[in-house]
Amino acid sequence: MIAAIGAVASNGMLGLDGWLPWDIPEELAYFERTVAGAALVIGRLTYDSMEVVPPDSFVVSRQPGLSLRPGCVQVESVEAGLLAASATGKDVFVIGGASVYEAAWPWCRRFYLTRIEMPFAGDARFPEGIPLDRWRVISEVEKTYRERKSGLGVVCRFLQYEQDNPRPLR
Repeated sequence: MIAAIGAVASNGMLGLDGWLPWDIPEELAYFERTVAGAALVIGRLTYDSMEVVPPDSFVVSRQPGLSLRPGCVQVESVEAGLLAASATGKDVFVIGGASVYEAAWPWCRRFYLTRIEMPFAGDARFPEGIPLDRWRVISEVEKTYRERKSGLGVVCRFLQYEQDNPRPLR
């Protein structure tokens, strides 16, 4: 199955200076548990921000001569990344950034999206072109965690969206 996973603040922000605008360890742990053992499709900027990148990670970049960690493969398009990741036989997760989400959503059966119910400053917005309002919500869990930068409690809504007819890979 092809899925995407991400998180977005109440004001649409999903990134700041190459990382997350918030510091909520439990939300990051949820992401790590969910994608464990999967093949990943990653934009180059998201890849650069990651301390640990598992094998079977496919990095979307047209930058020639990109040096990648062992087990990672450069691909020229999101579709090429999805094809290569699917060929591993593992579940596939698209993990960002914004332009990769926007290009990948037609192929995704599911979108695991954490809605962080607080605004945050950021420099990367969740793509408005993804029509999640037309997808079914198949799971929703709400938890409150402490955001470590502000010390405030913040509601995190862990949603799973599903679309009925994702585009087939060629």
